[in-house]
Amino acid sequence: MSLSEQNHGVATTAQQETAQQETAQQEYDVVIIGAGAAGLMCAIEAGKRGRRVLVLEHAEKIGKKILISGGGRCNFTNINATPRNYLSENPHFCKSALARYTPHDFLALVEKHNIPYHEKKLGQLFCDNSSRDIVQMLERECEDAKVQIRINTQVQAVFRNEGRENFSLQLSGRERINAQSVVIATGGLSIPKMGATDFGHRIAAQFGLPCTAMKPALVPFTFASTQQESAFGEISGVAFDAYATCNDAEFRENVLFTHRGMSGPAILQISSYWNTNDAITLNAAPHLDFAALWEENRTSPIILKNVLSQHLPKRFVEVFCQEYASEIASTPFSNLSRKHYDALAHTLTAWNLVPSGTEGYVKAEVTAGGISTDALSSKTMEAKTVRGLYFIGEVVDVTGWLGGYNFQWAWASGVAAGQVA
Repeated sequence: MSLSEQNHGVATTAQQETAQQETAQQEYDVVIIGAGAAGLMCAIEAGKRGRRVLVLEHAEKIGKKILISGGGRCNFTNINATPRNYLSENPHFCKSALARYTPHDFLALVEKHNIPYHEKKLGQLFCDNSSRDIVQMLERECEDAKVQIRINTQVQAVFRNEGRENFSLQLSGRERINAQSVVIATGGLSIPKMGATDFGHRIAAQFGLPCTAMKPALVPFTFASTQQESAFGEISGVAFDAYATCNDAEFRENVLFTHRGMSGPAILQISSYWNTNDAITLNAAPHLDFAALWEENRTSPIILKNVLSQHLPKRFVEVFCQEYASEIASTPFSNLSRKHYDALAHTLTAWNLVPSGTEGYVKAEVTAGGISTDALSSKTMEAKTVRGLYFIGEVVDVTGWLGGYNFQWAWASGVAAGQVA
């Protein structure tokens, strides 16, 4: 039975009777679909309340996205996380969950399990050893809370038993289970090779909950082939500190040039604010005082591009000057006009670029957009129109910055639902 065969998630009496004849149905208080960060956290919290909890995961192991995060060391939270670090059509929605489960709360759990960690930069906390430490910690907490976890399990349909005010889930092999509450923690569309699907969004649509527009976020930019061949192909692998600005958002971190375009933390951050055809602005030399540099070199016989190469990567300077200052790049500094120098300085510090697109969900760390927060309770994550149905984590229209913020949303939204589901 497919989702499309259900009438807004309501099973007919005949369907229910057939299901009961086909297999003995198992009863749970809470069934959580998805054994990622949000789903496991929700399971732990619900299990602590004495609820009979089952977690269903379609992959061959739990916490797959946790395992690959942070280069295998899991940037598990950010101690500076506040609501301003999140994007949503309703920027106030995340406040309640984040206030009730803070980075320090998760850090206390990490320390309880004696997991060594360190702050890398900007409040980003990483495991010293491996992201596997976090997955094992969550698994042990699930065991302590008597949570059942099933891997390699496909959920084929979810429907509501109106007369009994609970849910039935159809699994592969004609197996059915019942639950008082169902929590959707299936994530977004990012990294499909890890098993990402639109299952959560289809469940929302089935029950009449709207989704906001979705797009890849925290993702590298691509540029048209002509730009790649000239300005980008030659400097692939070059990285430097820069400001990236778009739509009133600004980030200062490394920018990395790739064969297809641009990446690096500053670019990934600004990509969440970028829309098709928008320009991004780079300040490629935020550390340089161009007025002071002029005074220091105005009588120097050194050519312009060599002076710039003392402060910026040489390969970048070569290509940038070729593209934007070919007539003066080899001019001795002492022969430069101030007008030409100021024009070059302006271009370097306000370099406008229009990406042709992004690397898409294949390379995106998260999905921006998702289940509309208008349809959910900010305190419990429960659907306002479907009692007992919850959505948590990346599947919801709440997207964090790069640097542990999305994990903190997963923990916080999971706890919020787990305390009531």
